[in-house]
Amino acid sequence: MRTAHQARGKGVAKSLLIHLVEQAKESGFTRLSLETGTEDYFLAARSLYQSHGFVECDPFADYVLDPNSTFMTKTL
Repeated sequence: MRTAHQARGKGVAKSLLIHLVEQAKESGFTRLSLETGTEDYFLAARSLYQSHGFVECDPFADYVLDPNSTFMTKTL
């Protein structure tokens, strides 16, 4: 997820994340997992995900351990 520069700080990413989580719940998903970057540039994204209950986890699906990736998951 990436927010356009002019939209940053206006709650766009938060609204999208809330919507995605709700849609996943309504669709019967029991877990959401994501990959994001490890660089400081991605700190805001990682903080957003953590504030909505995502926790760091091991790589999933076809991902492999990568120093540029942070893996996160949330039980629904």
